[in-house]
Amino acid sequence: MKLSAVDYWVILGLSMQYWLMKSEPDVYGITDLERDRITLWDGVRNYQARNYLKSMEIGDLAFFYHSNAKPPGIVGVMKIVEARVVDPTQFDPNSDYYDAKSLTDAPRWYTVRAAFVREFSIISLDTLRQTFTPEELGVVRQGNRLSVLPVQKEIFDRISKLIS
Repeated sequence: MKLSAVDYWVILGLSMQYWLMKSEPDVYGITDLERDRITLWDGVRNYQARNYLKSMEIGDLAFFYHSNAKPPGIVGVMKIVEARVVDPTQFDPNSDYYDAKSLTDAPRWYTVRAAFVREFSIISLDTLRQTFTPEELGVVRQGNRLSVLPVQKEIFDRISKLIS
């Protein structure tokens, strides 16, 4: 029997958190992550999303969600391999994500490094809306623009069963 990453965490008795992280595929998509294997999830400039990023731990799993796509939806899974990383783009005046108020000795923005786990056929936003309530899965809420969202284990498991 082949064990998944989640199975290993359960066997070891470790707790794990689950997430959904959005990116526009023409900016950075699942195929880019597969090519790079590991990426710095930089440029998040929303305090709530930043706080979610700061609460992530090594080993957490996240669905990779293509936003602003036709159709939008979940296209893969990634694993957090480094937590509480200072986002370097906040200090780069040439970056779209530069923050003049952020200081190197008191950074405002943190992120994670995520590693590719797998890609799969899209689970579209329409399918997610037919399957989950906004209370179960925040991404189905109309107007939800948050780029990082927590996902309960039970919901993560239900989404995993939709993967073909």
